[in-house]
Amino acid sequence: MEILQRPQVRTPLPGPKAKAILERDARILSTSYVRPYPFVPAAGEGVWLRDVDGNVFLDLMAGIAVNTTGYAHPRVVEAVREQAGRFSHVCFSDFSSEPQVGLAEQLDRLAGGGFRVYFGNSGTEGVEAALKVVRYHTRRPYILAFTGAFHGRTLGSLALTSSNSKYRRGFAPLLPGVVHVPYPHPYRPPFGARPEDAGQVVLDYVEHLFKTKLPPDEVGAVFFEPIQGEGGYIVPPAGFLPALEKLARKHGILMVADEVQTGSGRTGRFLASAYEEIDPDIVILAKGLASGYPISAVLFKEELSSWPPGAHGTTFGGNPVAAAAAVATLDLLEGGLMANAFEVGTYLRDELTRLQAGFPRLGDVRGRGLMIGLDFVKDPDTREEDPELRDRVAEAAFRKGLLTLPAGPSTLRLSPPLVLSRDEASVALEILADVLKALA
Repeated sequence: MEILQRPQVRTPLPGPKAKAILERDARILSTSYVRPYPFVPAAGEGVWLRDVDGNVFLDLMAGIAVNTTGYAHPRVVEAVREQAGRFSHVCFSDFSSEPQVGLAEQLDRLAGGGFRVYFGNSGTEGVEAALKVVRYHTRRPYILAFTGAFHGRTLGSLALTSSNSKYRRGFAPLLPGVVHVPYPHPYRPPFGARPEDAGQVVLDYVEHLFKTKLPPDEVGAVFFEPIQGEGGYIVPPAGFLPALEKLARKHGILMVADEVQTGSGRTGRFLASAYEEIDPDIVILAKGLASGYPISAVLFKEELSSWPPGAHGTTFGGNPVAAAAAVATLDLLEGGLMANAFEVGTYLRDELTRLQAGFPRLGDVRGRGLMIGLDFVKDPDTREEDPELRDRVAEAAFRKGLLTLPAGPSTLRLSPPLVLSRDEASVALEILADVLKALA
């Protein structure tokens, strides 16, 4: 019988080798990098990461929801080696090749069909491409987005991002014409609404804007995350997205689903939009699409493909090695990893909800599949955010060998590789329970 692996922390954290690397990091690298805690990886397998000092950690972050198939999955490694042995670059913007064409066909099928596909390198590049598709096709000057959204940090995508003002500070003026409205947060409803009215008050506000200051026939698109990621892993109320889609269709406004973090099977379905049965005009994928290799894909409906050759392009986008990794990743998702994300995610969320009963300052447990947010509060009655407690939980979990990441003002995100087993999830639950007991 195989013995379940557990975290092993043998040195003070950071250990001596990690400390030395971090000191060099601080001297030479951009101050824009974030270091939430002193972890320096050396190697990984499955959901386990070993640092440079030999400490072993259970990973519930997956490189910000990127390492879909875990670390060193043999199918992904084989696909990468085979493609790297053929060629690693000929510039897909100019010359077609099989890995990317096959990947595009697979993405179109998984997303429901009727799409054209544009490849880039990252989520923010995907958002920039989607913005250009919208502008070119609609010729409308305005874009609707949501507060709490994260769509990237390049100047166009940054105009849409509003999850934290630090991302925007010092970079104005940004792309004009972006109008933000509140995201319908059921735990902290906007405009002082009741939780059950969170979606409707936002829709009413959008209608109010259309009547007073934002001509709907000049709005090209609404960009949305089916579950807000950096904003705090916020699941909108049931029925909100279909109602938003209906409103957008009424005015000829395109629906752009940013599935950079929610897509590629993370929620238990290929696209999180599928939970609400909406049909976006444009879908943006990145992060987990290629299990750690840099690629993004913008899927846009055939009727939007009106721009001519050369209107947009990229030197490295759709790199064939990354495309091969993406094909292997999608095959594994269809082969059982999406189902595993749903099943293990449901178990993990249910157990965390039970755990919540003994820790009132864990105010909310929410999510879908293996995209789960733990929202910490100063007072369960006022629901005032407690980022300091959230950060203490993350730090204490790290000291016990569990890797997590913050999201939003006070949320701890759990976004492990989709290969996480139920037994491994139980180990994570045990550690989180110990941490909460110590900090309660």
